[in-house]
Amino acid sequence: MILDFSGADEVELWLKDHGKYFRSVVKRHPPNPFLFGIRSSAQNEDGEIIPGPEDDPDLICLCNNIIRGQVEPSPLLTENGSFLTGHSKKPFSLRLKTFKNSHDREFKISGHHPSLILIPLSVNQKSIGLLQLKSKAINYFKKDKIELYEGLARSLEIAAAHRDAQIDLRERVKELTCLYGIARLVSRPGITLEGILRGIVELLPSAWLYPEIACARIVMDGHSYSTPHFQEGRWRQAADIVVNEEARGQVEIFYGEERPELDEGPFMREERNLLDTVAKEVAIIVVRRQAEQEKLELQEQLRHAERLATIGQLSAGVAHELNEPLGNILGFAQLAKKCPGLPKQAEWDIEKVLTASLNARAVVKKLLIFARKLPPRKTNVNLNRLVEEGIHFFESRCANEGIELLRSLSPDLPEIPADPAQLNQVIINLIINAFQAMETGGRLTIRTLAGKEHISLIVEDTGIGMDEEVMKQIFTPFFTTKDVGQGTGLGLPVVHGIVTSHGGSIKIESKLNQGSRFEIQLPVTGSQEVEVGQ
Repeated sequence: MILDFSGADEVELWLKDHGKYFRSVVKRHPPNPFLFGIRSSAQNEDGEIIPGPEDDPDLICLCNNIIRGQVEPSPLLTENGSFLTGHSKKPFSLRLKTFKNSHDREFKISGHHPSLILIPLSVNQKSIGLLQLKSKAINYFKKDKIELYEGLARSLEIAAAHRDAQIDLRERVKELTCLYGIARLVSRPGITLEGILRGIVELLPSAWLYPEIACARIVMDGHSYSTPHFQEGRWRQAADIVVNEEARGQVEIFYGEERPELDEGPFMREERNLLDTVAKEVAIIVVRRQAEQEKLELQEQLRHAERLATIGQLSAGVAHELNEPLGNILGFAQLAKKCPGLPKQAEWDIEKVLTASLNARAVVKKLLIFARKLPPRKTNVNLNRLVEEGIHFFESRCANEGIELLRSLSPDLPEIPADPAQLNQVIINLIINAFQAMETGGRLTIRTLAGKEHISLIVEDTGIGMDEEVMKQIFTPFFTTKDVGQGTGLGLPVVHGIVTSHGGSIKIESKLNQGSRFEIQLPVTGSQEVEVGQ
């Protein structure tokens, strides 16, 4: 349109976008009547175009100064800063102004178009490009017509401003849609962190300039969540997910095909800002989910502690009520056994009463230990010696049941203040627990380790293992997975009570059908802290 309206032989338009000049050229005569592309010439720190091998240095210098408004008033310039000459091949001089001073510069422009008009384009006082009208005829453009051409330039400025506003609005809508989608995902009841990350990945491509070739991936704690048909491309934009000053993963966008160069490869500056925002949102979501999980765990621990306290009080009461009648039964049974002339059947029956009463008393003792009504009688003990004594009773059983027994006892294990009888109970209970988990044989490993502040007893088996639901309840009194008559459900609760009363802790790792690992940690203290029971 401008070519026909002006009668020029060539019209060239430069538009600046994302730091680069896009160049359009329309010629009246072939070959190549239309050209479009990004100016291949480089730019200096001030954004001025550096002439390329095929450029006229004087023309490029003149264009730079016209674009930047650095030419002082001259007969060759209009009030609006446009340049007009009818014979550019004749030398002419212009006074150029810089930040520091002004100086005169002579120009002599070569080429096939002596008639030349350069009209700067700007939006909101910001330069956006340059309109060039060229003619092969000398003095083709008239001064009284240049206002018309400047009017056309103003229309171009309005169109460019409208286009930029539309692009900015479209990109902003895409960004807000993406962030709104993330907010909806997070607020969805019952959704997991994995579900949120997968949902975010699916939202990302549509927020980028070229969604049809974009794919996304979130890598978090070694786990990867990506869009369908994901494929890494040459063009990548990424942002770190930083949680509590620790990099936990990345949010990545890939383009599978080449696109024009923008701010960051084919990516825009706004897309970089959005990606950084998404990475921060993911980090906030992770922190919140971790806090919620920790809160749930603390609440469960509190409920568990309350249940244990209630059961402990009940156990102590039951044990107290049973101790006296059990003592009477044992006493009278022992007296009855000493009576002369008892029939054999009576002796056998009395022996059964004694055995059952002793078993009942052992259960009562466990209840008292669990309820912490039997304080530990501490003395300096060597855990290795207790382990050796405990293993001794099970060596023949290991051979008979096809269980390989491995031991690795630390030679420099220090003595600790503890109740040897109660620690022996811990060792035996853990070994029995391991045996019961390996009914068809396996491997039992017992180790001791020395640390700076504590020593460790590790009992590991290759038995049936436990799932998460069972692991949550193993310290609950009377809970058992064994058949009726094969367990009281007090073994591990007693272990927990003894270890806790010694100021220690228990770590458990277990996988179904792979085995379990119990690690008992007991504090190392000086001999002066030993409390000897009376």
